[in-house]
Amino acid sequence: MSRFTLPRDIYHGKGCLAELKNLKGKKAILVVGGGSMKRQGFLDKAVEYLKEGGMEVSLFEGVEPDPSVETVMKGAQAMRDFEPDWIVAMGGGSPIDAAKAMWAFYEYPETTFEDLCVPFNFPELRQKAKFAAIPSTSGTATEVTAFSVITDYAAGIKYPLADFNITPDVAIVDPDLVEALPPKQVAYTGMDALTHAIEAYVSTLHCAFTDPLALQAIEMVFDYLPASYNGNMTAREEMHYAQCLAGMAFSNALLGIVHSMAHKTGAAFSTGHITHGCANAMYLPFVIKYNAKEATAASRYAEIARRMGLAGASEQALINSLCEKIDEFNVKLNIPKTLKDFGIKEDEFKEKIAKISELAVGDACTGSNPRTIDPAAMEKLFTCIYYGTEVDF
Repeated sequence: MSRFTLPRDIYHGKGCLAELKNLKGKKAILVVGGGSMKRQGFLDKAVEYLKEGGMEVSLFEGVEPDPSVETVMKGAQAMRDFEPDWIVAMGGGSPIDAAKAMWAFYEYPETTFEDLCVPFNFPELRQKAKFAAIPSTSGTATEVTAFSVITDYAAGIKYPLADFNITPDVAIVDPDLVEALPPKQVAYTGMDALTHAIEAYVSTLHCAFTDPLALQAIEMVFDYLPASYNGNMTAREEMHYAQCLAGMAFSNALLGIVHSMAHKTGAAFSTGHITHGCANAMYLPFVIKYNAKEATAASRYAEIARRMGLAGASEQALINSLCEKIDEFNVKLNIPKTLKDFGIKEDEFKEKIAKISELAVGDACTGSNPRTIDPAAMEKLFTCIYYGTEVDF
């Protein structure tokens, strides 16, 4: 038996932020990030809409990019103090992801972070509050997913939390919120969405419910991401919907080792953080070539290429065309091809890669990858990505 879970309500279209006034409750805590929503006036609008709906509102501001365990604990305490019956998270993936984890600790103060790190091990939520998510970037799709990523900076590791309990009750997908995104963020989040859709389509848990969503999302990213990057607002709106479709697919089909690798390298190197979408974009073509050695995965990658109208007389030619298309996008979006190009120091890479590879194999996303992998093969794959060499194993 398989399961397919989405928010009960997904509002989409320009101006749909106003749906906040129709939430039924007494108290709402609004969780936001570093200030862009405030600067652009959307935070004030959200507060006003909630108050218009008859709710008392408290703010939890300042969730950092790649939220920490410490921030989650502070937010959970703020929730316990205020006792909201709605948790509303607005911003990029970070405040929404953080709020999902805060939700668990709000309702179950005695639970531990270690408990939540076990996939699909959350206690039953909605005992105290429901959850509404409002994305201000077009990539993570956390507004419709069963996932949250929290960073333990002391250990240098990102932990993906997974449980259908943390799928939001309401998603508000308003393209007005993404019009001011800087081009680099458009690029990284857009390639994150593409990775979500491709990994969902080849996942061992894909099904008839997830496949159409994944393919539609891939097609929309191919059609709209470059124009969105170059400032076309119609394309920007379509990308906001594309990433949401990709999220619906991967929340139910799960992901693969592109994400495992990105999770475990984001905070691992002293030369600077590797933004999640940037890591995905670099790793994706190499992982496709690795996974395509497995026959079922090869046929599904070829099907993606065929559906997107890419050239290729054979399965392998179609797979090559798909990888070339992704490489072409990375060039257009100013994304490095290799970890060396990104600026990771060779000595540090060599020193850390064995441990990183071991952690990546143990990541929650590895289990649904279409081709199995062990730490030795993962290290070889990372080495190909570092130097830009061919994946021939």
